[in-house]
Amino acid sequence: MKHLIDIKDLSKEEIEEIISVANHIIDNEKLYSKKCDGKILATLFFEPSTRTRLSFEAAMLKLGGNVLGFASESSSSTTKGESIADTIQTVGCYADIIVMRHPKEGAHLEGLRKSRVPIINAGDGGRSHPSQTLTDLLTITREKGKIDNLTIGLCGDLKFGRTVHSLISALTRYDNIKLILSSPKELQIPEYVREELIENKIEYIETEDICKYMSDLDVLYMTRIQKERFESEDEYNRLKDSFVLDVKKIENAKKDLCIMHPLPRVNEISVELDDDDRACYFKQVECGKFVRMALILKLLNIC
Repeated sequence: MKHLIDIKDLSKEEIEEIISVANHIIDNEKLYSKKCDGKILATLFFEPSTRTRLSFEAAMLKLGGNVLGFASESSSSTTKGESIADTIQTVGCYADIIVMRHPKEGAHLEGLRKSRVPIINAGDGGRSHPSQTLTDLLTITREKGKIDNLTIGLCGDLKFGRTVHSLISALTRYDNIKLILSSPKELQIPEYVREELIENKIEYIETEDICKYMSDLDVLYMTRIQKERFESEDEYNRLKDSFVLDVKKIENAKKDLCIMHPLPRVNEISVELDDDDRACYFKQVECGKFVRMALILKLLNIC
């Protein structure tokens, strides 16, 4: 039985297999409409979510399965003192696969050993979000036709941004990747991410001004400054509008630049960009549904 807690749980070949199946689903969606008939997906979300929770639920429903679960910690028995491990074991009696989000890093590991069904990490604190990374890789593949040989800018909260950490980890598997890491100094990538870049000999530049490199970028991955990760609201307010992407800032960008964002956005991308052909963040949302369909099939050994 395979779980997905970190993107490193998947080999590069498995990642590419999931992307390939997702692309096949996009072109042949009706062929998959009964693949999970009789299967149940449980969504255990101890932290707020719109896209991730609903995309997993939509994915299972599109596959012909059913869903159950909760959308906030207040709806779970952990408020009564139940451990995460017990919650996972209990829900495993009702469902065939579990998707869980939790604000505590590594929370999924508490019940992993005793789980009777596959578990997917839908985000744990500021560390990891592997299914979003699969979404991002599918989006890049569909927009750019490849992942190798790209210059990718990541901008915003790179310290607490779990989507960024997972994506960087995945990109280290690919050839001739160059990363432009743009953030305020207070929100630079954690040391363990920097060590991974160095270990894998990935070329990267850290900057506070992404505009200096805008004309070089093939992909620009924007992220929000995450209020929920700050202990001080004053510190959040000081940094929240550090960089706002607008039409003027991409004047010198490539005509085929792919602008991405895991969403939700706050102020970091102006809505005036939504009609630009280079804005791919809502395409990215749709890719999330298809890649999660492929992931469910893989972990249930159906496809």
